Amino acid sequence: MKKLIYFILISLSLISCSEKKPLEINVMSFNIRLDHAGDSLNNWQYRKDVAAEVIKTNDIDILGTQEVLLNQFNDLKERLPEYTGIGVGREDGKKMGEFCALFYKKTKFTEIKSGNFWLSETPEIAGSKGWDASYIRVATWAILKDNTTGKQVFAINSHLDNDGLTARIEGGNLLLKKAMELGKGLPIILTGDFNDTPESETIKNITDSAKSDYLLNSKAVAESVAGTEWTFHDFGRLPMQERPLIDYIFVSKNIRVLNYNTLSDKLDGIFVSDHKPIMAKIEIK
Repeated sequence: MKKLIYFILISLSLISCSEKKPLEINVMSFNIRLDHAGDSLNNWQYRKDVAAEVIKTNDIDILGTQEVLLNQFNDLKERLPEYTGIGVGREDGKKMGEFCALFYKKTKFTEIKSGNFWLSETPEIAGSKGWDASYIRVATWAILKDNTTGKQVFAINSHLDNDGLTARIEGGNLLLKKAMELGKGLPIILTGDFNDTPESETIKNITDSAKSDYLLNSKAVAESVAGTEWTFHDFGRLPMQERPLIDYIFVSKNIRVLNYNTLSDKLDGIFVSDHKPIMAKIEIK
């Protein structure tokens, strides 16, 4: 009996220690550029191996991707067997069109719940286009439990419209609202291509501390920052002074950002995409 009590006490102590231990997560946002025949030597068939390699090399735990067609989704799953990939095509909620797929490391996380919604006035309707957007836009989310500490996090990933300003602002509002509703108070990680710069109304709207549901731009609050000030380069064709920062990792106020890095645009001399991937190491207490 004494041995049983001792075993229970030790087990409870270990659980308590695990819960108190901070959870560190490597997060990446990566617009991989859709598989487009007109990209010539920058076509996906020449990039898919290096795109997967940059994810593995940086030991990413949670990955938000954009512009992912079904064949690219399958290519990444094949090359990243240690990850689970979730998401749907934005056109039909199944396989058609671009995915905003989330990937997470299987050994680190257990998926509690996941889902998708559309950036529109009717987010529950698959394929719905919102406001003044030129394209249908989708978001994919998941509640993930860390297998060591038991801590949970809400991850959400999307791609705002490239044309409609109202669609970007309202899309950002919807992402914040849904993160609060679905995340139920959990720490939030929002990744994506937001098609706007840090000085824009779109981004300022997301990081406006006057709002109860605002998020922090991880680059702005990181304890250390490395890499270029820009992310989009159009496979190196865009003049250096015209290259914008349009890719982001946002986090809730209860997350500490240890470091942030805009990664290289090439691996082994091959462009990984027309965007640079970005990553942040974060800590959740």
